[in-house]
Amino acid sequence: MKKIHHGDVFKLMEQWAPLHLAYDWDNVGLQIGSAKDKTQKVMITLDVVESVVDEAIEVGANLIIAHHPLLFNSLKKIDYESFKGKVIQKLIANQITVYAAHTNLDIAKGGVNDLLSDALGITEKEHLIETYEEQLYKLIVYVPQDDADKVRKALGDNGVGHIGNYSHCSFNTEGTGTFLPQEGTNPFIGEEHQLTFVDEVKIETIVMESDLQTALDTMRKHHPYEEIAYDLYPLAQKGSTYGLGIVGQLEKQITLADLCIQVKDIFDLDAVRVTGNDDAIIRKVGILGGSGEKYIQQAKNKGVDVFITGDMTFHQAQDAYEMGLAVIDPGHHIEEIMKNATKDYLNKLCTEIECIESKIDTNPFRYV
Repeated sequence: MKKIHHGDVFKLMEQWAPLHLAYDWDNVGLQIGSAKDKTQKVMITLDVVESVVDEAIEVGANLIIAHHPLLFNSLKKIDYESFKGKVIQKLIANQITVYAAHTNLDIAKGGVNDLLSDALGITEKEHLIETYEEQLYKLIVYVPQDDADKVRKALGDNGVGHIGNYSHCSFNTEGTGTFLPQEGTNPFIGEEHQLTFVDEVKIETIVMESDLQTALDTMRKHHPYEEIAYDLYPLAQKGSTYGLGIVGQLEKQITLADLCIQVKDIFDLDAVRVTGNDDAIIRKVGILGGSGEKYIQQAKNKGVDVFITGDMTFHQAQDAYEMGLAVIDPGHHIEEIMKNATKDYLNKLCTEIECIESKIDTNPFRYV
């Protein structure tokens, strides 16, 4: 059986939620431990608290993947008597590694905000706030005619040449390449000091910035020449865009009061906080997992009927009410929707190890 190390799991997570998508104030990726350790079992949690660490020890998980970073603010000391110090001490003593995917998983396609909006049946989706636009590049490489199919297929198989729902896109032009091998060269075609003419294919294709290194490595691996002639330049076309929060349409209009009931049922909540008229008709919805109170103006500008987000404070909720924006606050904890999705994602791609959800409820609030 293939040995899986923590670093292999990190790479899978970063295929889904690349680190560069995270906000610059965030702390994502490895928190404690080593990427080189062999993975025994993975446990997914929203938060890393002491009870979650105890659970990981009990079930034999030596890798915890969390949404909320354990190490967020700078530490000036690790006091074993403090709550965080106890957690860190226990993790290290039991050789448990912690990895966090936070705002990068919020923003990623199929990430937290997509999961929340899908649960509500929101369609015609767009981002509440665009945070990142991927640069596109044109890769042009000149390949001997006999090797063109192999190079072209290898590039396509590794994600190069994707345009919308089409893959392996390229444009090909036949021509003649010339070169004169110098002293000490080992040409695939031709001989030293002799001008060589070769039937070649000029392959032009599109590369996303995130795939650029993979594209160049693939090209070098499958191209027969020791010195490859290629061009690479940025394009003005708009690449994939990423953003925080989702705005879209409900399948059918509903009153605000009935939507509150739906939100409670879908996310298994005892209660929600709400501002606005219960009888208001809701069709266009904005949703943002976690704390979204500072985005009420953006939600209003998008023309939503209601903004669903957690951690609303009094004055921000009052401002939303005064500007005619209804708000449903289901709490921060609905982000735990990432637990099941992350488990399923890793179990599908990494069958050699078991990946489980934490059963600990890390929500500090209860209703009385």
